[in-house]
Amino acid sequence: MATQAGKLQGSYLSTRDGTQIYFKDWGPKDGQPIVFSHGWPLTADAWEDQMMYLSERGFRTIAHDRRGNGRSSQPWEGHDMDHFADDLAELTAALDLRKAVHVGHSTGGGEVARYIGRHGTSRVAKAVLIGAVPPIMLKTDWHPNGLPMKVFDDIRSGVRGDRSTFYKDLSMAFYGFNRPGAKVSEGLRESFRLQGLQGSLKSEYDTVKAFSETDFRADLAKFDVPTLVMHGDDDQIVPFEGAGKITATLVKGAQLKVYKGFPHGMCSTHKDVINEDLLLFIKG
Repeated sequence: MATQAGKLQGSYLSTRDGTQIYFKDWGPKDGQPIVFSHGWPLTADAWEDQMMYLSERGFRTIAHDRRGNGRSSQPWEGHDMDHFADDLAELTAALDLRKAVHVGHSTGGGEVARYIGRHGTSRVAKAVLIGAVPPIMLKTDWHPNGLPMKVFDDIRSGVRGDRSTFYKDLSMAFYGFNRPGAKVSEGLRESFRLQGLQGSLKSEYDTVKAFSETDFRADLAKFDVPTLVMHGDDDQIVPFEGAGKITATLVKGAQLKVYKGFPHGMCSTHKDVINEDLLLFIKG
């Protein structure tokens, strides 16, 4: 698929359909680009620990708010993996990023997979999938380790019912704060809730279908760059057995790194470990 370059104005990209995508662009402009795709229902802010760490080490780090999320505009339609991947492709083309390392967490991992599936790897040097949703979250005939539809119906009900409370409650399992002996960060929980509330109700409701029902097998088969799959074995949101464990077998030559006891939000709760492993993979 030919990639169209969107129009840039300051910290915003105007896409082919007029959606305004907010992005951060940190570090030296001549550094190797590291492009981050965030999870649901978060924003680019979820990557600040990684961006700060890598930019201080000479890398150019870019993260965007997915359409309908954060500071990006709130279109009524387009909250699906094809649009997410095309937005990412337009951003990388507009910034003329080359030899980029694409890092996706959770839903963002699906975005990276679909981006490679639809647009190839001509601009990509490496890929990292962290607690990512591929190959599919939903339980199917071919994916018995997936989660039942009721899980996602309950998420949709929570979003439509009282999403502020729902996000605050969800943060407990997201960061593993519901485990015995866990040190709870109320600040991190509040940050999760506030990031979620920046997005539109419509986009965050629709995106549940996108992250749970999209089949990424064909996308993963198109990976032809070094790929690192990182997953916590205590991930309560995207369980390892149905996600990272299988994805690592579907991406040719992928490296799998499993973190004992780490939660879904390990990029925040265990940022020092994750940052060092990212740097090692990127430089390796």
